[in-house]
Amino acid sequence: MITQSKFSLSGADGKLIIGDITFDDKNPNTPIVLFVHGFKGFKDWGAHNLVARYFASNGYRYIKFNLSHSGVPTDNPKDVTDMATFASNTVSKELFDVNAVLDFIEKAYGKETEINLIGHSRGGGLAIIEASNDLRINKLITWSAISSFNSLWKKEQESEWKKTGKIFVVNARTKEQMPLNVSLLKDFEENAETFDILNASKRINIPWLIVQGDDDVNVPFEHAQKLADANPNSRLVKIEAANHVYGATQPYDGETLPPLLFKVCEKCLLFLRE
Repeated sequence: MITQSKFSLSGADGKLIIGDITFDDKNPNTPIVLFVHGFKGFKDWGAHNLVARYFASNGYRYIKFNLSHSGVPTDNPKDVTDMATFASNTVSKELFDVNAVLDFIEKAYGKETEINLIGHSRGGGLAIIEASNDLRINKLITWSAISSFNSLWKKEQESEWKKTGKIFVVNARTKEQMPLNVSLLKDFEENAETFDILNASKRINIPWLIVQGDDDVNVPFEHAQKLADANPNSRLVKIEAANHVYGATQPYDGETLPPLLFKVCEKCLLFLRE
């Protein structure tokens, strides 16, 4: 039977990371797929739980979690509502969280456990940075991944950002103005070399599947092409007519995966089984 258990641990600045583990209780010793959500995303967004069940049904232990500064409160984990925490997020904090979850996995399941990393959008950028430095990762998969962290804001916003200490981004779904403190920009500038996704891409020496929809207006296909060009050993798969989330929505009320997201999962499963 497919089962989901929950966990929590301390993340960046002592903020709580909450996560869940989806698995088939008949097969306890299975390889792990660790999923990292993107900007304005969270572990229960859209069809993420159906994705978890798909991989659990096919022999994997699927782990997903909310980054500690995602703005999703632990007592109401269904949307981004904690804007003060969301505003104070940085790339360094997110990478701290990814490492914390990997440490948790290593302690819970042992150093020999196979860990495969999936990152979506900004989470894809985090996954690339992590996989370029962390020997615990066996295979890397990126979905609609960014090729640079500063693609998430406009260059012309930076002077105002430094002057006022804050800019706002629009949540396309809720139309809400979401604040970003200048600490995000300063962290990026201070760690520009470490956070260079394309340079990190060149260092990836494990199997890497790059998945990208050709109808993605959030992260255009050129990002995926840049990643693939940076690492000729990677494999780029184009999903025809797919948007940034492969047909999922928030909320998602369907009982089965959206057809394009199912296609993505199938291609990922084949890659993992190679």
